[in-house]
Amino acid sequence: MDFLPQITPLFLTLILCGTVIGIIFGAIPGMTATMAVAVCLPLTYSLGLENGLALLLSLYVGGISGGLVPAILLNIPGTPASIATTFDGYPMTQRGEGESALKIGIYASLFGGLFSLAVLYLFAPALADFAIQFSYVEKFLIIFLALTVMAALSSSMLIGIFSGVLGILVSLIGAYDVSDGGNGEYRLMFDFMEPYLSSGFSLLPVLIGVFGLSSILIEAAAGVPESTSAAKVALGQGKKFRLSIFRGEWINLFRSASIGTFVGLLPGVGGSAASIMSYSQAKTFSKNPKTFGRGNPAGVIASEASNNGLTGGALIPLLSLGIPGDATTAILIGAFTLQGLQVGPLFIGGNPEIWKSMIVAMLIANVCMFAVMYFAIRHIARIVMVPKYILLPVILMMCVVGAYTTNYGIMFDVWTLLIFGLFGYLAHLIRLEIAPFIIGFILGPSAEIYFVKSLESFGTFTIFFTKSWIAMVLWILIAISIGLSIWMSTSAARHRDET
Repeated sequence: MDFLPQITPLFLTLILCGTVIGIIFGAIPGMTATMAVAVCLPLTYSLGLENGLALLLSLYVGGISGGLVPAILLNIPGTPASIATTFDGYPMTQRGEGESALKIGIYASLFGGLFSLAVLYLFAPALADFAIQFSYVEKFLIIFLALTVMAALSSSMLIGIFSGVLGILVSLIGAYDVSDGGNGEYRLMFDFMEPYLSSGFSLLPVLIGVFGLSSILIEAAAGVPESTSAAKVALGQGKKFRLSIFRGEWINLFRSASIGTFVGLLPGVGGSAASIMSYSQAKTFSKNPKTFGRGNPAGVIASEASNNGLTGGALIPLLSLGIPGDATTAILIGAFTLQGLQVGPLFIGGNPEIWKSMIVAMLIANVCMFAVMYFAIRHIARIVMVPKYILLPVILMMCVVGAYTTNYGIMFDVWTLLIFGLFGYLAHLIRLEIAPFIIGFILGPSAEIYFVKSLESFGTFTIFFTKSWIAMVLWILIAISIGLSIWMSTSAARHRDET
């Protein structure tokens, strides 16, 4: 019972508030879980790491789960992770089974979240213990593998590679620190920028700009869809929810939660891929595949179990290797940065109390998510009608205040917020991949340090191929990820030509 000291009234209150706020963000189309975490990130500075992480993790859990509300009621994914929920959830609403579909999704979300949490608890410490053996060579290759996997699983490999490399280049702006093997001189900037960028762009304003301000600009440009009218969110009075719906769906639940957890391990892939993969597998193994897309509850179960399975899976590489599994866990690095901690192989062993508090927070957050959504679903369903002209200015104010206070009131951080907010908006227009860019931005400095230190220690480039069996395995995985991406691209091009 050594986890009981973690549970304080403030700890529980933050989890409850974070879960509710996350559900609200997830339930409003365009207001994603990533945006919720980014906007609330500066609040954690005064809370301490354990309480701050409790807030952010509950925002994460609530935001992913809340996306099922507009997906089922409006046929609009509240978050990208809920895209496959629309396939069968909305047809159920059209049949008058909207409330039943929502409760099916809530149960599946709870199962997926608890399953991935169990995997996180069992495997992250073991992976961290193994990663302690890594030298600079293996650490560099791990980051290289993460970047190749991220590019391979992007919508286009070339766009993914370009986005990731661009993120790395932006992360290297500033003085090349002597302690990192550099010469202390400025690089990748004009002379007039030196007073502002001696240490490069600050991480937190970049994250808030890319995920917060850019989302506001995208939503403002898109306008408010007409489908959010009160008439279309009314819950039907048709077939009621029964737990017997899950009879015969246990394999679907375990398979979908496993897929979501595994996809969470892959850097930059995201919940939309997990949702679609699980949905396609459920349809493939179903005895009645033709019923999918017409209101089959199994489709809702597959999508929601997998996208909530992502929450624990994405934390495994973050806490054991220092590599974020998705955009939201990339933002969590900012919380550790605020408190002066670095995630990686030594984190779990060196901070057992924080590790336990994270597990407890996610467990309570999943239970809170289920209780709040199950018993208040009729009220939550009305969230989709919140006017954007009220919501967006409030979020914009929170973004500006958060960026300004990150480093005790530096105005350049607000300009950083604006610069990267506009960048995120332009990236959306020209279809650049944001997740590879951010992960490249976060991992770029570490990749450079590990690369330079490897050459300093061993003096030859061949050490990256001959250092150890671990290095050889990593090179094989890198080759597989690149080969798989090329095969997928050529197969897609061939399919387009045939059609």
